[in-house]
Amino acid sequence: MRAVIFANGNIKKSSIPLSSLREDDLLIAADGGAQHLQELGLRPATVIGDMDSISSTLLNDLKTQGTQMIVYPRDKDQTDLELALTFAVQSGVQEVLFFGVLGGRLDQSLANLMLLTRDDWKNLSLVISNAPDIAYVMRDHGIISLQGNPGDIVSLIPLSAVVTEVSTQGLRWPLKNSELSLGNTISVSNEMLEKSARIEIGIGKLLLVHRDILAAEIEE
Repeated sequence: MRAVIFANGNIKKSSIPLSSLREDDLLIAADGGAQHLQELGLRPATVIGDMDSISSTLLNDLKTQGTQMIVYPRDKDQTDLELALTFAVQSGVQEVLFFGVLGGRLDQSLANLMLLTRDDWKNLSLVISNAPDIAYVMRDHGIISLQGNPGDIVSLIPLSAVVTEVSTQGLRWPLKNSELSLGNTISVSNEMLEKSARIEIGIGKLLLVHRDILAAEIEE
């Protein structure tokens, strides 16, 4: 089962492929993320948070429609996104797709990215959609096959002190059993040579970012 979590960051509604959503997806709104869902004509199964970023009108409408509301006090120890992700895990999902985790406040964007590195989620597939980019959290012995187009930008950003045995196929500047360290930029802005590419790592945590250059050109 997959959860799709909408946070309260920036989302270009026109860039969200509704066809990528599945009928059995568990739609979760982290507080103000409910507004994004409403604008897309979707209703979350659950809204979770301190409800400081959602209008009372939308809140009442969703309650009437049967949406589950999990309300926390403003004085809490977790962000709304952390609460939403924890709820998704407790619901038994194996995959989580995120929208709206970036943009707006810098501290929130950085905290959202760092949240996904926690070992609490090590058994989950975590994917961030931030069109025209899509990002994947890779962990020990992870392998990801990308589908795209020649010229698409692929960046590998270490999230742990060291990422070992990094190997790539189908990229302009290949890596083979390379070691990447936190803060190292050698693996930023690589390019796909064909319509597919493969990235494999040994031990460590890494953010794989794939930019669709055709989509980026359209947005510009």
